[in-house]
Amino acid sequence: MRLIRFGPSLVFLRVSNVEQGEEFLSNLFGVQKLSVNDAMAKSEEFHTIVFVTPPEEWKTTLNLKRGAFLVSMRCDSVLKELLNSKAPVERVNLGPHILVLRLPKGAESASLIISNRYGGQETSFARGVNEGEENDTLLLITDKKLSNPIGLSDLKGAFLIQRDFIDFYRTLSLDLPVLLYKTLPKGWEEVVIRIYDTEKRYEENIERLLLVLEDLDLGFVVSEGWDWDYPRPFMRIKVYKVKLITWEDPLKIKFLLKGLEYRGYKRFADIDVFIEGKKISWAKVAEGFDSKFEVAEAARKELESLLSEEAKEKLHEIEAALLEREKTS
Repeated sequence: MRLIRFGPSLVFLRVSNVEQGEEFLSNLFGVQKLSVNDAMAKSEEFHTIVFVTPPEEWKTTLNLKRGAFLVSMRCDSVLKELLNSKAPVERVNLGPHILVLRLPKGAESASLIISNRYGGQETSFARGVNEGEENDTLLLITDKKLSNPIGLSDLKGAFLIQRDFIDFYRTLSLDLPVLLYKTLPKGWEEVVIRIYDTEKRYEENIERLLLVLEDLDLGFVVSEGWDWDYPRPFMRIKVYKVKLITWEDPLKIKFLLKGLEYRGYKRFADIDVFIEGKKISWAKVAEGFDSKFEVAEAARKELESLLSEEAKEKLHEIEAALLEREKTS
């Protein structure tokens, strides 16, 4: 699970003729003017939001009613294109760096922690942009998945951090486990997932597991590697173990991963889920079903309904390769 990512860069173009400048920008990048909220909601990591303003606005000022242009390029590439195209721009200003922090639970309780730990000033998005300089950081808090675009309506808070951006980013990256612990002191579980495959197709099965954990944002993988399991006395088998910190119900994770064990009646691997050292039996998630196959079929159906189209396509691609290999072996 991703807890932090970059937001879009903010570029302010100062031009004598705003209408002409907006037309030039629209033609150069093939984009149309959007509301600021729509530009944010559609932006992804490393995209650039460009504002065209009169030259007398020497200080960065965000007018939410004016609108903006979303360019699906890095800021440096946008500036290169503007320079090489001899854009009618008198001056360029940059807004503060944007970082988006995901706190799945307890986002509201982060205010005191961020203020005390980093000297963050609680603010709004617009005020943070107006008061921040290009070396500052506007830290946006959300409880939404960071793999999706984050709009202004998805924000649970905003903080202006007026310290060197690179220094703050490094510090925050190292502090992520601390922030999780402080905001979720009683809301998380440590779950261990073990994969065993008699056919030794571990690379593909590990990829399938991590793909699902990441796409569904089921938790934060803190460690992974090889281990031993002892299904019977004097019997030792090699398994791959993934340790997950999660705020989801472990039974929900067990149910969804049951959908990875099978596809139809074809079994790919054994995937066991442990909580506090005890394995969760499949019977715990089998209420209303008559067999493991019925559980697996229902789990697969729900799993695929939740996955993004890209993740589902990748999952099917991996499984098709597994099935094809079985035919030729």
